This record gives sequence, C-alpha cells and structure tokens, in this order.
Amino acid sequence: MRPGATETEVAAVIEHLDLLSLNSHVSRGAERTVVGVVGVTDDKDTLAAQFAQFDGVESVVPISRSYKLVSREARASTVVRLRNGATFGGATLAICAGPCSVESREQLTATAVAVARSGANVLRGGAFKPRTSPYAFQGLGEDGLKLLREAADANGLAVVTEVLDVRDVEVVARYADVLQIGARNMQNFGLLRAVGELRLPVLLKRGLSATIEEWLMAAEYVVVAGNHDVVLCERGIRSFDPHTRNLLDLAAVPLVRELTHLPIVVDPSHGTGVRALVAPMSLAAVAAGADGLLIEVHPNPAAAFSDGPQSLSPPLFAELMLAVRAVAHAVGRRLPGDEVVQAAAG
Repeated sequence: MRPGATETEVAAVIEHLDLLSLNSHVSRGAERTVVGVVGVTDDKDTLAAQFAQFDGVESVVPISRSYKLVSREARASTVVRLRNGATFGGATLAICAGPCSVESREQLTATAVAVARSGANVLRGGAFKPRTSPYAFQGLGEDGLKLLREAADANGLAVVTEVLDVRDVEVVARYADVLQIGARNMQNFGLLRAVGELRLPVLLKRGLSATIEEWLMAAEYVVVAGNHDVVLCERGIRSFDPHTRNLLDLAAVPLVRELTHLPIVVDPSHGTGVRALVAPMSLAAVAAGADGLLIEVHPNPAAAFSDGPQSLSPPLFAELMLAVRAVAHAVGRRLPGDEVVQAAAG
C-alpha cells in the first residue's frame, strides 16, 4: 500500500481477497502496510492488474520464491519484541544465555544472576531435553519451566526454551516468552503449525542437514499459521570433520538477511561444541550481521548434566560480552544495557 494509505483502503483490498477465496496476511510497518496474498489463481497477471487499480495500492509484486510470506519481498524487516524489552532484529542485539539443561534452582539462579549482570537479556535453558541416548538426562519437565520463569523474573530476563512435542506446547507456553523449535524438529510440521497458532514468538533452529530453503520453508509453516514473530537460529550443520561438533555456517547469516525479513541469531555453542571456539565464533557472528547470540553458560561446566565441554563459565561469559560489545559498536549495533551505560557516562 502507499505510504499513508487509510484503513478503509486496506480493508477494501482484504475484503476483495476474501471474495476471491484468497488468504491475506497484513504487515503494518512504520511507513506503510503490506498485504501478503496466498492462494491458488489461474491468472496472476490479471489479478495483479486488478488490485493495482484499488485506491491506496502502490504496487503489486508477484513473489516467485517457494517461501512467500517470509521472503524479503513480502514485508519490511521483522523485529520481534519481548515483554522485558528485548528485541530480535532491532539495533540492540538479543543475548540469550544459560545452561543447556535446567538441573536445579541453585544452578539456574546462579546462572541467571551472572548472565544478567554481564549483559544478557534472555535466559535460555532446557526443561525438556531431546537427547541422542534414551538413557541421558531428559530434563525436569514442568518443574524446570517453573524454575526458568522464577529465575528470569528475578533478574529482568525473558525465557527461551525448547518445546519437543505438540502435546507439550500449551504447558511450555505458560512459562516461556519464546518457544524454541530444535534442530531435530525443524521439519516436524505438526509442531510448526501448533506454535504458529499460539502467537508466541518462535525461535526456529536450522536442521542438522537442512538447506537454507528447507529452513525458510519450515519458517513459512509457522507464519502461514498466523504467527509472524519468528526468529531463525543458525546452530551448525553436520560435517565430516570430527574436530567440531558441527560446521557453523556463518555465511548463512548475510545470505538469510538477503532472502528473508526474519531476524537471525547464531548459536556458537552447538555450532562448534568446543568451549575455546565459542568466543571467536560469537564475534564473527556479530560482525556478519547476526541479530543476537544463543550461548550456553553454566556455573560449573565440568559438572554439567549435558554439554559441559561447550559451556562457558560466568567469568568467561563476562569476558566475552566485553569483546562482543566492541564488535557490535563497530558494526553499528548495541548490546542490552548500552543505553543505560551511555546515559550514566553522559
């Protein structure tokens, strides 16, 4: 729609789409409104010419990509906003930090205090754990969710945690601010539809061997169900080299930013599986244009129930945040708390 198009003009377009049995997805930005149209039609050119005559319509742009609603052409860049003020996609990076698994109140409380003090604004942690071995620690379930909510609220943090099963969506949504879809579930289409119907922000991790298009098509499932608040997460893909847990594809960051309006964050912990590589890959991710980081932090990594070798201790995380802040400023981004620091300095 043209800048300044009225609600009446937008409503007229949507009403006519309904008459044609086409679905409309409306995106309202700061300057203009975009109406995405999804459906089957025999003559796209005639349809485009028809809508171009409507009052308030600036242009009609056919989208040739298979992922229609998440494509860059569909709308302006998405910024996902959480209730504690954290944003994915804005000028300020989202820093998600916490343990791989929620183990106890003491462990989680110590971690939340430490990461909040160092600049994180989202607490991450697994209450339901998808483990390769059925004998490995599977998480605390709803008790873990309660601990996440308690620790996050006490430290001004939001909560991102994974949901594994359609049957668990409702209970996880009661405690989380962001629902994480893990790599193993990237193409669990029933689960994608379920979180799409919730209207709660979704963090969608790239599958173990997924192409960029498959990843974006998975995001399309969430958006077409009605949920536009999707954050992509590059967490590494499988490789033949055993020196790292995965191959962290940082080229995906600028590429995805060209292909989609959705924000993208990077998980250097799972992407490398090596503690010493988390810091350099975090800096590289921010330099490449990532909208945030997902980092595993544990008060005692050697005693962690899962993923200890890739977890940072609180002192290492604090040191990393100082370096990340410098890189973020160099590329025109900010870290949580920068505004407060700058105001105090001023």
